[in-house]
Amino acid sequence: MKRNRAGWLFTLPATIHLLIFAVLPVGYTIFLSFYNWNLIRDERRFIGLGNYLRIWQDGGFLKSVLNSAIYTAASVPIGAAVALGVALLVTQKVKGVTAFRTLYFLPSVCSQVAIAMIWIYIFLPKKGMINAVLGMFGAPNGTDFLGTSGWAMAALVFMSIWVALGPRMVLYMAGILNVPGYLYEAAELDGATKNQQFWHVTLPQLAPTTLFVVITSTIGGFQVFTPVYMMTKGGPEGSTDVVGYHIYSAAWERFQVGEAGAMSFVLFLIILSVSIIQFRVIGNKQVDG
Repeated sequence: MKRNRAGWLFTLPATIHLLIFAVLPVGYTIFLSFYNWNLIRDERRFIGLGNYLRIWQDGGFLKSVLNSAIYTAASVPIGAAVALGVALLVTQKVKGVTAFRTLYFLPSVCSQVAIAMIWIYIFLPKKGMINAVLGMFGAPNGTDFLGTSGWAMAALVFMSIWVALGPRMVLYMAGILNVPGYLYEAAELDGATKNQQFWHVTLPQLAPTTLFVVITSTIGGFQVFTPVYMMTKGGPEGSTDVVGYHIYSAAWERFQVGEAGAMSFVLFLIILSVSIIQFRVIGNKQVDG
């Protein structure tokens, strides 16, 4: 009994922090979602499920959900694959590899606002770095990546892969270094090549790591906000208007707090549902494997 009390005392600070900064805000957001509340006029009127019906009929919100899904579906698998490839490279025993690990991880500890500002300049038409490189190879170098609906989402995905490379790489590095050596020895005795060892030893052993990377990256993908706010403001023509930015617009541009609360709760349900599906699908494949 005393040990249980000591355990609860040790977890008490984290529990209080979770209640104040997570549970209570979520509960209050759900409460607000049942009210028509305009911050400017400070009028709050109970309307039940009115906000949920409104956002269901709102084509802009549904489009933002689709944009978030496209962003996540593109950035998560590509980002995981790139991180795995880099992790395989930086786990090799070569001189100076620690410096490369640091360089790959560095963007993840920088301010997202500062990173977004840098990438705005990188994507500038004509004078941006990407356009300058394309011009060196004779390709058209006047593309406005952030101002063209066909390129803006791809530009955000490209940037997100670069920014999130560090944490994903570290997770895969830990998984690779924890693969038992005797499995590779057994594979070599059976005549397996390096390529076969990767597909039949390394990759299956990394399944739990991949599950964690995919689920956490999916959650982050649906919650993306800062790059969109800094770089595109949801444009052009709403092509990058993701859910996070749509919620921000409802709360702080149109001052419809109740509507923003309903959108936030719907986003929570979407993330929860997708995470459960991913956990069951990928988890079942691990068990079957």
